[in-house]
Amino acid sequence: MDISKAIGVSYTDNLIGTVFAISGNVIVSISLTIQKYSHVKLAGTNDPRAFYHSKTWWCGFLLACLGEAANFVSYAFAPLALIAPLNAVSVLTSLILGFIFLRVKSKPKDFAKRYVLSFLGCILTIAGTYLFVTFGPNSHEKLSGENIVKHIVGWPVLLYLLLEIITFCLLLYFYKQRGANYLVIILLLVALLGSVTVITVKAVSSMLVLTAEGDMQLDNPIFSVMFVCMVASVIFQARFLSQACQLYDSSLIASVNYILSTTFAVVAGAVFYLEFNNENSLHIGMFALGSLSCFPGVFLITKHRKRNKAFEPYVTMDMTNGVPTIHDKGEMVQPSTNGSFSYGTLANNDGVAPATLPVNLEQLPVSSRYSDASCGPPGLKED
Repeated sequence: MDISKAIGVSYTDNLIGTVFAISGNVIVSISLTIQKYSHVKLAGTNDPRAFYHSKTWWCGFLLACLGEAANFVSYAFAPLALIAPLNAVSVLTSLILGFIFLRVKSKPKDFAKRYVLSFLGCILTIAGTYLFVTFGPNSHEKLSGENIVKHIVGWPVLLYLLLEIITFCLLLYFYKQRGANYLVIILLLVALLGSVTVITVKAVSSMLVLTAEGDMQLDNPIFSVMFVCMVASVIFQARFLSQACQLYDSSLIASVNYILSTTFAVVAGAVFYLEFNNENSLHIGMFALGSLSCFPGVFLITKHRKRNKAFEPYVTMDMTNGVPTIHDKGEMVQPSTNGSFSYGTLANNDGVAPATLPVNLEQLPVSSRYSDASCGPPGLKED
């Protein structure tokens, strides 16, 4: 009777953690869409920080905080191996929101040909999410400070941390000293830090929940240690991700980072918190199948996202006003200026008003603006 009761409590905790994680990822995706909308609406303003005065942007920011808080709480209830792969929900939600706000001008045949792989990725992601949620590990323990210390001093954890530290130092050496700025190396550094992040986040979140339930854990020294490690790992993760975004396409980063981070997070949960110790081979195999289904699903979703083309300006003269203007030579991400919103759309710029160069021509007579046209408009300097 006690065993069945414990199993029921474990399933209930898993359900609570899963609901928190899915809700958090969906809310974060919605918040990013709202903030993107705010930036698009303010794209024509001269003040680069005008979005700070936008209620829409602050609404998105508050939703992002709410979503991250839900993700944080989910680690206190469900195992790491169950929460980590659920980041695919955020990718899937972003794709759906993109289609909702997408203005499609192509024929249905061209549309199906272009996005068939994305739809296939959605199917794989949904199927994989169902499998690893259904067959995920059910074992769960209340992580008090004493339990966390017991996990840390175990030889599997110490060996795992030692291998992580050695691998991280080697990758960091090749990245910093040898200039090996390959995407895999950078994202491996992010994934190694991410495994430390999820371990510490689960510990901190669990101790906060126990404290809220009346069992004080904040005065335990291990809480401070875990909190400091959590903050430090998050900061360094953000730095490496920022460096990767400067060198590589964001869609490729999203897919590769999801695969590596999820793999290391699942391994960290299995080694540190022994999440698969009481699972049979069938559950482990179906969980692995679900995770492996999500990997190609996320890759296919992000692979065919439209990439932003670099801004290639060319200068012409507005023959009506005689003012030099800059035009975008290629395609652009921003929607047309008719007030409609098109999230993530690559639209032609034929209907977009060109941006006027900040050239002071008030003191020049109109006739002098057209003199020596071969030298270009006055006030322009070659880079």
